[in-house]
Amino acid sequence: MRISNKIVALVLDELGDMIKPGISAYELNVRAEEIIASQMASAAFKGYQMDDLDPYEYSICASVNEEIVHGYSTKDKVLKDGDIIGIDVGVEKNGFFGDGARTFVSGTVSDEIQHLLENTQLALIRAIEMCRAGNRVGDISAVIEETADQAGLYVADWLTGHGIGRTLHEDPIVSNVGKSGTGPLLKPGMTIAIEPMFNLGTSKTVEKEWVFYTMDGSPSAHFEHTVLITESEPEILTRSSHE
Repeated sequence: MRISNKIVALVLDELGDMIKPGISAYELNVRAEEIIASQMASAAFKGYQMDDLDPYEYSICASVNEEIVHGYSTKDKVLKDGDIIGIDVGVEKNGFFGDGARTFVSGTVSDEIQHLLENTQLALIRAIEMCRAGNRVGDISAVIEETADQAGLYVADWLTGHGIGRTLHEDPIVSNVGKSGTGPLLKPGMTIAIEPMFNLGTSKTVEKEWVFYTMDGSPSAHFEHTVLITESEPEILTRSSHE
């Protein structure tokens, strides 16, 4: 798990350095594939199947502005000044999976969008502090919801974090809303992907094929870490090398 998630962090670090006005999501996807291949790993998202949807075509999810998650990495998706882009990366190596996401800015963004990004990231930081043996999944969910409420932001409906390990998505579901003291018990050795997704204008979402959008077209931010529950401090497996 440490190896696969370290590759996720490597991809996010490198793609983050590439993001600027004029770059396309397609170019970012190509570079992600090159990095993953150089690490003798596989892209976990490419070919992923769910329900009655066609297999997912891309190695990263590139979600711009009102796209919350699962955005497509097409050539015509070219970043402009003031855009934000959420990059979600999944990696498999040696039978274990890694998963992480960050939202990056293209050029200069408004104070309102900066507020959205800062508080979504704060929710993730606060959620990770709850990742201690003996706590419950609801403790994570409650602090994410509380952070959104305090910031005047909206938790995206229907979208959650999850357990991760020998498959990309495992139990438990890690909701971004909930009540402390409820849900599955956190135990040493568990690995979970925590991913708050906050919207600027509404909690309501619209799903079109793979992609989730905000119903009102307002911007959305997404940050995700895969975290190991230990006997003491939580270990962030997808930590950036820049930190």
